[in-house]
Amino acid sequence: QVQLVESGGGLVQAGGSLRLSCAASGRTIRYNNMGWFRQAPGKEREFVAAISWNGGRTSYADSVKGRFTISRDNAKNTIYLQMNSLKLEDTAVYYCAVDSTQISIIRIGVRDYEYWGQGTQVTVSS
Repeated sequence: QVQLVESGGGLVQAGGSLRLSCAASGRTIRYNNMGWFRQAPGKEREFVAAISWNGGRTSYADSVKGRFTISRDNAKNTIYLQMNSLKLEDTAVYYCAVDSTQISIIRIGVRDYEYWGQGTQVTVSS
């Protein structure tokens, strides 16, 4: 089983930047596609970004495309989410997750991911 711990969240003004990290322990994630999701108050958890096991392919929600960048460092068993040009509507708890099915297709459904971190709060103020 794998444990995930997110960090890097906080309070930032609109237009600012944050970099989230997700460190995995318990086993390697180097063979797994990984994803970032977020959940705002009163809303369902939604897909943000995902990256293939070797970092060669990425996928983004339309709402963050061009502003967010997902990356990974398999040597550190860690993935990242660089968030630029933050908007008020980016305010949410951000979660990283492991797609435990080792496939080539990047999946974006919440139910496709088996292991989740506890989340880190990102608050964007005006």
